[in-house]
Amino acid sequence: MEFKDKRIVVTGGTRGIGKAISLNFARQGAHVTAAYLANDQAAELLKEEAAGLPGTIATIKADVATGDGAMALMEAAAAATGSIDVLVNNAGIIRDCYLPMMSENDWDTVVRGNLYPLFHCCKWGVRKMIAKRSGVIVNLSSISALGGTAGQTNYAASKGAAISFTRSLAREVGPMGIRANVVAPGLIETEMIAAMKPDVVERIVKSSSLGRIGRAEEVAGAVAFLASDQASYITGQCLVVDGGIV
Repeated sequence: MEFKDKRIVVTGGTRGIGKAISLNFARQGAHVTAAYLANDQAAELLKEEAAGLPGTIATIKADVATGDGAMALMEAAAAATGSIDVLVNNAGIIRDCYLPMMSENDWDTVVRGNLYPLFHCCKWGVRKMIAKRSGVIVNLSSISALGGTAGQTNYAASKGAAISFTRSLAREVGPMGIRANVVAPGLIETEMIAAMKPDVVERIVKSSSLGRIGRAEEVAGAVAFLASDQASYITGQCLVVDGGIV
């Protein structure tokens, strides 16, 4: 019950890795606010799955790529106490294409979709943490930011920027008692992976040390570690969870 009664926000928190993160925190007694953009059915299913857990999960429909959406999310999450304890920025988008054929719209959509939520949510999230002079931010990146992936110049650029953003943020908010770190997952069993070509997945799996695809719950465990008191002297770091691909 590491997170009993903690107020936690998870963006993109109703599906895939985000869902696993939300449920993991709720199992440890947290009050989770899981944000999502459009899929109402996934939000309802998450709440049903969370019923009976030691903690709670509330869902909120919000476009966190906008300032108004991010502010509304933080206000809702902090309504009971006036503050939040942990912010996990998981919301993101992917549109793979080789650079010579990539449209300007695909570039803009991915860069905006992955970086604007970071800016807006961290801005308003930090404001909710300052009063207590404590808090933790965990941002999700990708191993594409570290090793590069063909067809993902837009995605890799945005996820690399997320790491640099977090390291700079950690220096800003450290004196306020707030920590900021990154988790960079590898090939994880989600809907996104299901859409990949089998031969591509097989090639990546063969290149890993553990020789398998990761589970969303394994990423959730890494996020929980960085959010916990066990990581109280860790900030500005990037934890890779990829089974040894990088």
